[in-house]
Amino acid sequence: MSIIAREDAATGVDPKQMVAEAEKALEDIARARDGVGRIIFGQEAVVERTLVALLAGGHALLVGVPGLAKTKLVETLGVVLGLDSRRIQFTPDLMPSDILGSEVMEQDDSGKRGFRFLPGPIFSQLLMADEINRASPRTQSALLQSMQEYHVTVAGHRHDLPKPFHVLATQNPLEQEGTYPLPEAQLDRFLMQVDILYPELEAERRILLETTGTEDAKAENVLTPERLMEIQALVRRMPVPESVVEAILALVRSARPGLGHPETDRHVAWGPGPRASQALTLCARARALYDGRLAPSVDDVRALAEPVLQHRMALTFAARAEGMSVRDVIARLAQAI
Repeated sequence: MSIIAREDAATGVDPKQMVAEAEKALEDIARARDGVGRIIFGQEAVVERTLVALLAGGHALLVGVPGLAKTKLVETLGVVLGLDSRRIQFTPDLMPSDILGSEVMEQDDSGKRGFRFLPGPIFSQLLMADEINRASPRTQSALLQSMQEYHVTVAGHRHDLPKPFHVLATQNPLEQEGTYPLPEAQLDRFLMQVDILYPELEAERRILLETTGTEDAKAENVLTPERLMEIQALVRRMPVPESVVEAILALVRSARPGLGHPETDRHVAWGPGPRASQALTLCARARALYDGRLAPSVDDVRALAEPVLQHRMALTFAARAEGMSVRDVIARLAQAI
């Protein structure tokens, strides 16, 4: 019996129905990928990982030097996926109320006074947190509750966020003057850290030719927020083979010091928690669907190890002194599973 048949027999879902839903989702995902590809040139891996994070229902941290189309990518995704998008430029003087909103006192015609909540830009379906590490820790913490619980509390009152809700944050890895490193608790809220590198030669040639003329290509909407949530629900229903579950557990636990891995004990100061295992499971499912498969494989786990784990662990001083990087450690651990 196939993986899908066994899984659906346990849940009471018709296997043929799930296959039909998956095929329809593949068509929608392909349209979204093509829509982004008409605007963003040559960053196939970046587009894949960012879309995988959104299909998995999570948030992503985009890290790259200026000029690599981080902002353009987020704007394009908002249009292509039909999401209500807002952008916040993070600065040292930004206050939590500038993100969440605030209560103002009003007086009606009868003279009665009362408070009314004015929602901030966080009340959107796709929030771009531009240069997130430029804001103070107090302001950064304003995103913690929203990214995990999908609501905010202002003046003791709960305010639910729109559905779906995603945060795509950007960060410059070079310029550190006047910045505040993101706390580990907030980094852990991001499903993936997507590193954006310089484009290949042919991609940069295309950028020169197609973006310096009189007309620029415009992004077109191909999905609706409701359809995106349907695909996200499908991702969560996808079966995960036992071998993939074991590979995820082996990888995440091998990245934690103190669990019997001598190399990890020497090089890793602190490792990923259970949220990393959850992120790998969701992202592996989403990547499989993105590639046209109905169940994830161990190769998906290996491919996603770096973006899922690199912001959830830190090296020891000795490892950094030896010139090692977190990516080196993760690559070795991923090869061992």
